[in-house]
Amino acid sequence: MAKTKIVVVGAGYAGVFGTKFLSKKLKKNPDVEITLIDRHSYQTMMTELHEVAGGRVEPEAIQYDLQRLFCRRKNVNIVTDNVTNIDKEKKVVFTENGEYPFDYVMLGMGGEPNDFGTPGVKENGFTLWSMEDAIRLREHIEVTVKAAALEADEAKRRAMLTFVVCGSGFTGIEMVGELVDQKEIIAKKNKLSPDEITIKVVEAAPTILNMLDRYDADIAERYLVKKGVEIIKASPIVEVGAEEITLKNGDTIPTHTLIWTAGVQANSDAKAFEMESARANRLVANEFLQAKGYEDKGIYVVGDLVYYEETPNTPTPQIVQAAEGTGHYAAENIVAEINGTDKKPYKGNYQGFMVSIGAKYGVACLFDKIHLSGAMSIIMKHIVNLKYFFDIRSGHYMFQYIMHEFFHVKDERNVLRGHSSRNSNVLWSVPLRIFYGLTWLIEAMHKIVGNGEWLKPSTWFGEGSWFTNAVAFPFPWLQEATTGASAAGDGAEATAEVAHQAFGLSYAYGNEPMMVFDHMPKWFESVMKFMMPNQEVALFFQKFMSVFEVLLALAIIFGLFTWLANGVTIALVATFCLSGMFYWVNMWFIPVAFALMNGSGRALGLDKWVQPWVQRKLSKWWYGDIKSRYGQAK
Repeated sequence: MAKTKIVVVGAGYAGVFGTKFLSKKLKKNPDVEITLIDRHSYQTMMTELHEVAGGRVEPEAIQYDLQRLFCRRKNVNIVTDNVTNIDKEKKVVFTENGEYPFDYVMLGMGGEPNDFGTPGVKENGFTLWSMEDAIRLREHIEVTVKAAALEADEAKRRAMLTFVVCGSGFTGIEMVGELVDQKEIIAKKNKLSPDEITIKVVEAAPTILNMLDRYDADIAERYLVKKGVEIIKASPIVEVGAEEITLKNGDTIPTHTLIWTAGVQANSDAKAFEMESARANRLVANEFLQAKGYEDKGIYVVGDLVYYEETPNTPTPQIVQAAEGTGHYAAENIVAEINGTDKKPYKGNYQGFMVSIGAKYGVACLFDKIHLSGAMSIIMKHIVNLKYFFDIRSGHYMFQYIMHEFFHVKDERNVLRGHSSRNSNVLWSVPLRIFYGLTWLIEAMHKIVGNGEWLKPSTWFGEGSWFTNAVAFPFPWLQEATTGASAAGDGAEATAEVAHQAFGLSYAYGNEPMMVFDHMPKWFESVMKFMMPNQEVALFFQKFMSVFEVLLALAIIFGLFTWLANGVTIALVATFCLSGMFYWVNMWFIPVAFALMNGSGRALGLDKWVQPWVQRKLSKWWYGDIKSRYGQAK
């Protein structure tokens, strides 16, 4: 039986979302084969391009390798190629390097900047619609400011330090926010005064951020003005030169940097498909997202490429929520066709809009009634981005996102204002790591040596050690059966003696210090009874824990798996506390362990070599070989 072939063109939000849904719903159907084709081997998080362009994060922070996204999805083939055309009758997708027959195809090639035919935009302007755009703009900003710092001509210098953003939609305002954050940093780097750098927004409409409620848009505008941004409204740009732009009213603005974010249109490559299009060259689709005129050919259109009027003269917006929604509905309808069930008409579910203005401030309107501004808006945006990774089931990139946005950001450019991203040299924690490891080693060796001599191993494991039953158990249900209970005293005295042998350091303070718990909580006692129902099991646990603590101490001392090892010590301390075997004076163990979880084993420790090796091996085992291209023509 011939396989049912599904081809998804474009690995943007719609394509990835749709492919994930198809893979999940059809994973038990061996007669279905899914192929995802994109010109890149990775997905770009388009909503965060401004962070790369503004120098907040590195490019890899918003690039998500497709093999990692579709790890272990055996029914998805990934192909890195450029789609050139589609034979709609013979049902074949053509690429530069091959061809792919299909029974169903989902076109999600996305959009591209729309310059509305304005002269000079292509030659002299900068767009922000791809990773290449973001890197090109980032490098231009750095080179231009560096050159301006050495420019003697005052007028030219001022023009070089004037940055103009055309368009006040989400992309434009978010780019402005990055420039605002970057201004002081890049000025200091090039020995300039931040006041010398000018940022302008030029908008053809009389208002800015027209996707937002006016209440929220006005808050954003006031914030921008407070930060020194000049907003020029009702002023279309009619020409872009290499060193100035011209407005419709005849005014000119000297600048070497015009960032064009004024509009978006469908990917121009789709013109070759010769399908019915509408405004901004978007391909027209019906309520099931099937291409108009080809409803019986299994052709679906999603994302920024689709033109479907949800209400008269109001097509699906070109935003992430619509991309994810159309990708989901198209995939669901393809599954319905395969399974012979009813298709569902598309219904947009737009839960709100939000825009970041730099790393620390933003505005948002959720469910048309919840208004947020400042840090709360940025936190909500992070939550939405993390939800995307959850929805596509990518724990790897969820973790990477958290690291890039909260822990690896430079110059305090995150919502926590740098408190979580100070990359201090872990070399200075090495003495503390060794001291902490030695403390655990000494206390563990107390349990092994007992009454023997430290330098004579032949005297170990005898009387007083945890390898005999001569030490009282601190657990009531075991004390009567313990032969050494009378030697150590019964009740609280026995417990104190065991605690002393577990952490003898406590007695060094003179008077006997206070225990964290005088007796273990009832719930914990139930757990311990289950784990150690009799003396034999309890003795085994004592012996095991003695050896385990020695190994744990050595791991900390030599810097091996220090994050995990110190995390385990926190758990052990908590257990000792609940068992009535730990003193308040030794509670410093916990904050020290947390401090050493900062990667302390990477300096003068084995983790410098072991951790990267383990990460490489696990990555190769789980994801396979990560490549710059995937797939081959079929």
